[in-house]
Amino acid sequence: MSRPAPLREKHDGALDDRGSVRLWLRLLTCTTVIEKRLKRGFADRYDITLPRFDVMAALDRHPEGMTMGQLSQALLVSNGNVTGVVQVLARDRYVSLAPSPTDGRSSIVRLTQLGRECFATLAVAHHAWIDTMLAGMNREERSQLHALLGVLKDSLAADGGKE
Repeated sequence: MSRPAPLREKHDGALDDRGSVRLWLRLLTCTTVIEKRLKRGFADRYDITLPRFDVMAALDRHPEGMTMGQLSQALLVSNGNVTGVVQVLARDRYVSLAPSPTDGRSSIVRLTQLGRECFATLAVAHHAWIDTMLAGMNREERSQLHALLGVLKDSLAADGGKE
């Protein structure tokens, strides 16, 4: 079985002897392609955006709920971005907002029953799409890549940079 033609990379992956930059561009290319495919799948099949899915996924991991600040930190986005997404999810009755019992200035966001049911459907599709996109790699290759990306993640955390 032959492999499909490789994806075009930014700068065609040809940047002289700058291996670190080429590696970054390859990571960016893969991430961008996966993200675009997920966005298209969610939009076409479920009329939902990837940011809405991401908020629902974070809330699914925290059934006790999260503040807007906690959601922002978990998703590495601004409070303003989270607020807009949560407002749409609340309008569609996928999440509820309740005053925080410990801080009158903040609200706790939780998935509703409808939100949990919707997210369960979306999560199945998400897993299937990811499995399809990674099907060209065997289990050992995926395991190696996961381990190597863990090393990169630790390296990024150790350099003290701010997201």
